[in-house]
Amino acid sequence: MKKTGILFISLLMIGTTLILFNSCGSSNKNDDMKAELKDFIKSYEDTMRPLMKEYSEAVWNAEVSGKEEDYEKVSEYGFKYSKVFTNKESFELLKKIKEAGIIDDSLMSRQLDVLYNAYLGNQVDEKLLEEIIGMETAVSQKYNTYRVVVDGDTLTDNEVEQVLVSSTDNEKLEKTWTAHKNIGPTVADDIIALVKKRNEVAKELGFNNYHEMSLQLSEQDPKEIDELFDELDDLTRDAFAVLKDDIDEHLSKRYGIAKEELMPWHYQNRFFQEAPKIYTLDLDKYYEGKDLVQLTTDYYASLGMDISDMVANSDLFEKPGKNQHAFCIDIDNEGDVRILCNISDNYKWMNTMLHEYGHGVYDKYISRDLPFALRDPAHTFTTEAIAMMFGRMASNAQWMQDMLGISDEEKAKIQEDAFKYTRLEQLVFSRWSQVMYRFEKALYEDPDQDLNSLWWNLVEKYQLMKKPEGRNAPDWASKIHIATSPCYYHNYHLGELLASQLNHYIVTEIMKSDQINNSSYYGNKEVGQYLIDKVFSVGNRYSWNIMIEKATGEKLTAKYYAEQFVEGL
Repeated sequence: MKKTGILFISLLMIGTTLILFNSCGSSNKNDDMKAELKDFIKSYEDTMRPLMKEYSEAVWNAEVSGKEEDYEKVSEYGFKYSKVFTNKESFELLKKIKEAGIIDDSLMSRQLDVLYNAYLGNQVDEKLLEEIIGMETAVSQKYNTYRVVVDGDTLTDNEVEQVLVSSTDNEKLEKTWTAHKNIGPTVADDIIALVKKRNEVAKELGFNNYHEMSLQLSEQDPKEIDELFDELDDLTRDAFAVLKDDIDEHLSKRYGIAKEELMPWHYQNRFFQEAPKIYTLDLDKYYEGKDLVQLTTDYYASLGMDISDMVANSDLFEKPGKNQHAFCIDIDNEGDVRILCNISDNYKWMNTMLHEYGHGVYDKYISRDLPFALRDPAHTFTTEAIAMMFGRMASNAQWMQDMLGISDEEKAKIQEDAFKYTRLEQLVFSRWSQVMYRFEKALYEDPDQDLNSLWWNLVEKYQLMKKPEGRNAPDWASKIHIATSPCYYHNYHLGELLASQLNHYIVTEIMKSDQINNSSYYGNKEVGQYLIDKVFSVGNRYSWNIMIEKATGEKLTAKYYAEQFVEGL
């Protein structure tokens, strides 16, 4: 997960092009406005550089420590940071320049768009903005400090996952899964209140709700995203049903129960968002006892990407009070990029390390020659794509040979199952992302509806997983992203599409190979340089689809994802 230090809400630009008469007077006026914009950008950069660093470091310290006083600083600095964008005089200046339509320099025009969106989205009551930030901080702290308790034993999230993966005791599985869901009642009312506050902002700015606004602000048409997810549903539904039957067949034998008796706690994950271990291949054993930090460092170095500075600044192992998940944060847009993880020596955390440092190299190699306002990825899902493309390597047999030194015989033995495992992961996650996207969309459309029933209706439809009989609890609220990363989850799946598109281009055009599913890029500095030059360094210089077309020769398409994981199943 990529966590930026930016709280402001950006709106889709409303561009009104005015017809200007070519006269000496208007020319002078145009020159004056161009000069005003240059001065504004200089002032913006001077103001935001220290504020961004101050706020981002507060976020980092709070997520690592879990301390009340650190979270208070997040709220304080977050509001201070966001308040910059509520300045009405600044917004009116940007609006005047934008509506004049006189900025003909492409780099300056892109900065104008980015800044205009940022300020426009914050033309709301400051008290409301401050209230939202405080609510977000409070609910984040509840998640990060919550620990599962089962029969008097306190479990970390890693330990919960370990029980769900390894135990065959049906009673223990149910208790552990249920105990994890107990965070739901603790935060559900907070989340609903937060959703309503976010909707207040959206409606004040002319949108129907916050979900609709969030998509449009990131240059995504809600109708097109709906159509894309409908297409992906059609694309994956039958293939997933086939694999789901295989999963159920395997799990029913494992737990000694009929397929019809399988419950959510039997799927080896808190949300059935990851692939259960149904194949004989045990990926965990390949990483047991291995130094995942060194493996990650060595792999990226082989591509010509030095991550040693990021590793030195990161916090990678469990500690009390610390956020139990994983994220990457760019502290200052100047090169201080940090990763938070909670490493165990298993496949999941190898995948996560490769994923998070994928975010990290993207941030690190954004060109410092770019203006400060453009030193971000082209879109949240483009950085997810890089993270996912590298995360997939943890189950790639060629990568395992390159990095772990397995023999040719071992590689040949596991290659088919390793890919089957990756394909299973993709289809399982694809169906889970349907649940998340559709739940959040409906949540913001009507936060007062029966959300518990909505959640389980979607789970049953898209994941083909049964709701426990008689259960009526806010299980949806046990998913932290709904509270702390709102309206973001669909970008994970857009990232998967782009990951397949980039992989196809790299393998066929750079490596001149047909091994779409069996290439690791290890040691290929040309691949690393391609990613740095065509994806990372350009930052937010272009809108996301222009960047993708420049990098791959095509705009974003689902066809390479389908070729890789669906066709031929």
